Amino acid sequence: MFSRLNGQGVSLAVTLTASLVLGGDALASTINQNTSWTINRGAASTYRVVAYGDSIFAGYNGGLFSVAKRAAPSVEGEYLAQSFGSNIEVVRRTKSGARADDIYNNKIVAERSYMQSTNTRVVMFEMCGNDYLQARSAFTDQTGTCSYAGLDTALANCTTYTERAMQAINTYATAAKAKIVMNIYYPGFDADNVLTSCTDSATGTRINKRAKFLPYLAKSNWRTCSLAARYGFQCADAFAEYMGADYDTNGDGQIDRDALRYIAGETEAAYVARITGTLAGTLRDANTHFASSSTSYDYIQSDNTHPTFYGGTMSTGSTSSAPTFTDAQVVGGKNPEWNKSGHERAGWLMSLIDPAAP
Repeated sequence: MFSRLNGQGVSLAVTLTASLVLGGDALASTINQNTSWTINRGAASTYRVVAYGDSIFAGYNGGLFSVAKRAAPSVEGEYLAQSFGSNIEVVRRTKSGARADDIYNNKIVAERSYMQSTNTRVVMFEMCGNDYLQARSAFTDQTGTCSYAGLDTALANCTTYTERAMQAINTYATAAKAKIVMNIYYPGFDADNVLTSCTDSATGTRINKRAKFLPYLAKSNWRTCSLAARYGFQCADAFAEYMGADYDTNGDGQIDRDALRYIAGETEAAYVARITGTLAGTLRDANTHFASSSTSYDYIQSDNTHPTFYGGTMSTGSTSSAPTFTDAQVVGGKNPEWNKSGHERAGWLMSLIDPAAP
């Protein structure tokens, strides 16, 4: 699309497009950001991890033609390479700014050949972030009487396409030994603690935006993990890992992240009550993720949307390199950076549910 532009035009076009995508993906612009990174251990066998999703799995960092090398799927792939003692090709088929229906139709279904490969061992996806970001943006702009229709639609679409994605992956990824879905954290948790410009029809007063949005996110995450159990997927609870501290802040005898985690068999109503009521006081903005009472790490980039990452970037396309960390540096299933950035944390989380052998 840039072929007819001169150098100045290319620069301007890239800048404008980047600004559209970067703004929390709320302006609904989309861009394909596909990569393949082979983690080369010099082994005889190479297996494949396939990740479908939006800017989260893409490793989006503000650029159009480069992404974080160590996005969550690649972090998971490096752990898997060590576990298998093999090379791992991590294929990310992602579309920054895309909503769930777009990811389902134009990535998972249209690009199903990547997971149909006989050497595929893990398939993962995440897909609902932009549905909620766009619904939240529209809700924020409302004046007069509040309408919750956009939030309702986002929840309904996320539920529908998450289920369809699982059905499709079960059909196509016949060689996969692990299928993983990652639920969504709450970007802008602190920023949303403000009153809306619109007023509730029942009370006639402005409402707290976070108090309205959090139950939708909780319902969505419960449905994602519940569907995972129904369709033979593992649910990586990013919400718990990002939003809860790694120690017990409220004295209930549980580490906060563990207390927030989805519980198999719990009803949606009970889960929502736990997240929005009983444990709401333990939720923290992921910009300040507490590893201990005295140590915290920033899991969210300056755009207040995308996860932080360790290391450099890579161009969209294909590359191959040795693992970032040696086997000796991975102690107890954790590399030295496992809890210091958003992508490292998510990749480590998914590695816990990897298959034990090829």
